[in-house]
Amino acid sequence: MTDARAPRLRPALVAVAGAALLTLALVMLIDQLVFFPDRTMPPPPDGIEERWITTEDGVRLHAWWATPPAPVATLVWSHGNGGNIAGRVEVQQALVDAGLAVLAYDYRGYGKSTGRPSEAGVHLDALAAYDSVRSAGVPAERVIAFGESLGGAVAIRLAAERPCGGVVVVSTFPRIADVARLHYGPLAALAGNRFDVRSHVRRLTAPILIAHGDRDEIVPYALGEVLFALAPEPKRFLRVEGAHHNDVFAAPELIEAIADFARHLQ
Repeated sequence: MTDARAPRLRPALVAVAGAALLTLALVMLIDQLVFFPDRTMPPPPDGIEERWITTEDGVRLHAWWATPPAPVATLVWSHGNGGNIAGRVEVQQALVDAGLAVLAYDYRGYGKSTGRPSEAGVHLDALAAYDSVRSAGVPAERVIAFGESLGGAVAIRLAAERPCGGVVVVSTFPRIADVARLHYGPLAALAGNRFDVRSHVRRLTAPILIAHGDRDEIVPYALGEVLFALAPEPKRFLRVEGAHHNDVFAAPELIEAIADFARHLQ
């Protein structure tokens, strides 16, 4: 006997498949608006060691490690959404000169790292980078989750899930939708709750330093103030006067503030 209901299933299956494809296309579009990886990677400068880290899901991450003889703390550095670790090598060297060890790693899909970036993926990347320094013998209380811009959101979530001595974020937002609204207008709705760290920052138990340039044209200074208001004590805020989004590390007081924060960890 022929089932009269069978022909009705075909339109339903087509609709389901179409919705799945649309969802996938939207996810890919959002990722293209969030992540801007650069695959070009020069050799590391003198004093910087190349490292490879394998994530829980099998992605191989490329990292640069640098340390002074007796570091006061170790930074696990999650960079911004564009470029790769080579773009901030002078900052890495300045932090080392200030007495800090720095593991700067590239997210999946950036530099020499394999894979494709996504919010879930870069979180796994941060966990793997953290676990690598802990496995190397760095005690949790001497690890600082450090992030710039989008990387600050990554660092905050990391510190909410792994024990750290401190958290340092620069030019970071409470949620990416707030930033997207300024630059993409109605398309910001597609961001949904991506990189929303409001709940994560409230759960921090480690001290946090939040720094923000007061002329930041990408992530407005006011968003840094909102993030600071959400963070529990103990916390510090540094207003970097005259600094924009991409030149904030040119301010000597920022490097010194990070080093001072590290020196005063309990």
